[in-house]
Amino acid sequence: MTQHQPIILHIRCEDHAVQPGEIHAHWSDAAETKGYRIVARVKDRYSLALECKSCGGLHVSRLFVVLNFQPECPHCVEARWRETARRAGLEMLRRDPSDRKYAFYRASCGHEIRRQFELVERMAQGETGARCEICHHEREQEEAALEGWELVGPDPQGNRNYRLYRHAEGCGAEARIARANMQTGRFTCPGCGESWATGPSFLYAMKFKLETGSSAIKLGFSRNPDSRMKYQLHRHPDLPRELLLKVPMRTGRHAQRVEKRLHKWLMAEFPDELVAPEEFTDLLKVKSELYRAGLEETILRQMHRIARKENRAAERSRTRSRSRSKRMRKT
Repeated sequence: MTQHQPIILHIRCEDHAVQPGEIHAHWSDAAETKGYRIVARVKDRYSLALECKSCGGLHVSRLFVVLNFQPECPHCVEARWRETARRAGLEMLRRDPSDRKYAFYRASCGHEIRRQFELVERMAQGETGARCEICHHEREQEEAALEGWELVGPDPQGNRNYRLYRHAEGCGAEARIARANMQTGRFTCPGCGESWATGPSFLYAMKFKLETGSSAIKLGFSRNPDSRMKYQLHRHPDLPRELLLKVPMRTGRHAQRVEKRLHKWLMAEFPDELVAPEEFTDLLKVKSELYRAGLEETILRQMHRIARKENRAAERSRTRSRSRSKRMRKT
C-alpha cells in the first residue's frame, strides 16, 4: 500500500499539516468579503490557513472568526508597526514574547530599547520622545563628573527626581541630591560642606540670539557655566547660544562680588546698552542684566583683565603657601 506524505504549510515560523475535508462555499465567500482566500484546512477541522489579498501573507485563523468577525492579518499589522517605528525614528527588531503590548526597537543611538506599541504611536505623532536608558544613564554620569561627583545609583528612598551620588573629588561622602540640582550645581556636600559659595566658581559671558535677529550678552557667575547654559537659562532648547568666555574664580562668593562690581560699572558707563526685558523674557529665564551685542568686546576685555588679576592673586597665594611650608619644615 502506498503511503502519501502529508502536505506541510510553513506559516509564521511554524509547520502546519494540511487536513482533509471540504472547504464549503459559504466559508470561501465570507473570507473573500473580508479580504482573504482560504488556502487549506490545517491543525484541526476548525482552523483555516488564510492568504491576505493585500500582502499575500499566510496566517491561521479559527473558522468561527472568519464567519463572524473581521480577521486581522498579522503581517499587515507588523508592517504598520514597523512603519510607525520608522516615523518615530526607531527600528522595530522583534516583539516581546512575554508581553503582547511591547516590542524591542533599535534607537537612533544604536542601543536596544523596549517600548509599548501605544507609546511608539505617540512618538510617531510627535507627542513624546524616545529616551534610551543607556544614553540617559551616561548623561547623568557626565553631569555628576562635571561637578566632581560620581553617580552611585537611584534614590534609595524611591524618589524619581533624586539620585544617590558620591563626592568622588572631595570627601567621598554619599548624598541624595535632586538631579536638577546636580545639573546646575545648586547643592551642598553634607560631608565637607562644599557649596556654590565656598567651592570654586567661574565668571562667564554668553551670547544669545533674540527673536528680533539681534544678539544679547549675558554676564554672570556659576560653578558650572556649561551646565547653566545647557539646562538652566533658556526656555527653548533650540535657542542659538554660545559660551564666549569663562574665568576661574576662587569661590562662588568671590565670583558674586566681582560680578556685581562689573555690572555696576557697565550700567554706569553704558546705560543705553541694556536690553529691555520684553525682548528676552519669552526666551530666557532671567529678568535683567543682558547687554547689547555691541558691548561684547568691552565685556570680554574686562573679563580678561579680571582673569589676569585672579592669576596674580593665585600665584601670590601659592608663593605664601610654599613659604609657610618651608618655615614649618625648619621648625
